[in-house]
Amino acid sequence: MSFLHPCYNWLYTQAQDAVLNVLAAGPIPKHVAFVMDGNRRYARRKQAKVQQGHSDGFLALRRMLEICLKLGVRCVTAYAFSIENFKRSPEEVDALMNLAEEKLLELCQHGELLEQYGVRLNVLGKKELFPERVQIAARKAEEMTRQNDRAILNLCMPYTSRDEIATAIESTINDALVEDRPRASISEKDIDDHLMTTMPLDVLIRTSGVKRLSDFLLWQCCEDTQIQFTDTYWPDFGLWDFVPILLDYQRKVWTRTSLHVL
Repeated sequence: MSFLHPCYNWLYTQAQDAVLNVLAAGPIPKHVAFVMDGNRRYARRKQAKVQQGHSDGFLALRRMLEICLKLGVRCVTAYAFSIENFKRSPEEVDALMNLAEEKLLELCQHGELLEQYGVRLNVLGKKELFPERVQIAARKAEEMTRQNDRAILNLCMPYTSRDEIATAIESTINDALVEDRPRASISEKDIDDHLMTTMPLDVLIRTSGVKRLSDFLLWQCCEDTQIQFTDTYWPDFGLWDFVPILLDYQRKVWTRTSLHVL
């Protein structure tokens, strides 16, 4: 909205905050996850370079993070880079690595939003697959927010759920062997304790009209997880796309509560 006159920007912000205050009066999900899909198609539609689509996608993430934090969402998890994305063209992978390093370092230098809301940043995934410079930036950003404990931002990169589950099972077995426990005693909770993120998932949103999970948070998706698909490309996703999703969540929570009362 920066292209608007400052007065209109102020009015828009006031209107947005009023909507958020109304929504916050109802039940709010504790954990919201985003599959940030559609950056490349967004760029093609704009006749721009793919890198511009990914860059605008990071702006959308900041926008949605602030909205979620204002609502009181405890944890936001974003699928930023799949392990499978390394199979893309070298040019696009290099551009994504540069963007990841740039945005992580930007968080370190200008982390006002994370500090304001007490957000702890976690970079989840097989980070050893990243170039050393990106690993350093990730560690620096994580360390900068280590003491924050009011909210969580999980950036999953490079990540797949199958790798997360396989790693958790391997760690569980190794711990059981060290403790000399029989393998038969390994439970779902043991595996859950070794996952990268253990908070139950309330709402999973995928943008761009594609209707699949793409190997994201498969273990964390429980029977109460509401999976929402929207046709909006991720860089365009904002409050007015989020409102009907949140209202649907609140309606279903109230319905479940009413059934339990009966």
